[in-house]
Amino acid sequence: MTIETFQHLIQTVTQYIGDRKLDKDLQASLNQQFPFEGPVYQQIFDACRQGVREGWMCQYEGGGVRYGRVVKPSGELGGFSVDVVQMNNLAGPHHRHPNGEIDLIMPLDKDACFDGHPGGWLVYGPDTAHSPTVTGGEALVLYLLPQGQIEFTRQAAKSQP
Repeated sequence: MTIETFQHLIQTVTQYIGDRKLDKDLQASLNQQFPFEGPVYQQIFDACRQGVREGWMCQYEGGGVRYGRVVKPSGELGGFSVDVVQMNNLAGPHHRHPNGEIDLIMPLDKDACFDGHPGGWLVYGPDTAHSPTVTGGEALVLYLLPQGQIEFTRQAAKSQP
C-alpha cells in the first residue's frame, strides 16, 4: 500500500459524494453505498491499519491522540483532504468544521464508538463543532474535510471512563 494507492481508494468515495450537501441524508447514503461489512469500507480499513503499522499514517501524537494528514486537499479528491486519527477511550481536541466533516469510523475494539456511533459513516454539516470522542475501546477515524478546513480551540484531550 502506498499513499497514491490509498488516495485512489478514497477517490471512490469522494467521487460518489460529488457536490452533495454534507448532512444526515449523505450519512445515510454513505452507510448504504459503502457499508461496514462492504468491500470498500474493509479495503479502506485494511489500508489504514497497514498505514499505521508502516508509519506513514498517524505519525504524530499529542494528548494521547495519534494523528496525521494523509492527503492534502486535492482536485482528484473533489477538494477533500484526508486525515486519520487513532484514539482509545479519549475525547480529542475541540474543533469546528467550517465546511463540514465526513468521518469513517473504524473500531479496532469491537465495542469502540466515535461520538456515540459504531463502525460506519458519520457526517457533520458546515459550521458544526465537537470534541471528537472515542468510547468503548480503540478506533481509527478517517476525516474527509472539504478544502482541508478545520479550526481547533484550546480545549485539551480528556480520558474517558
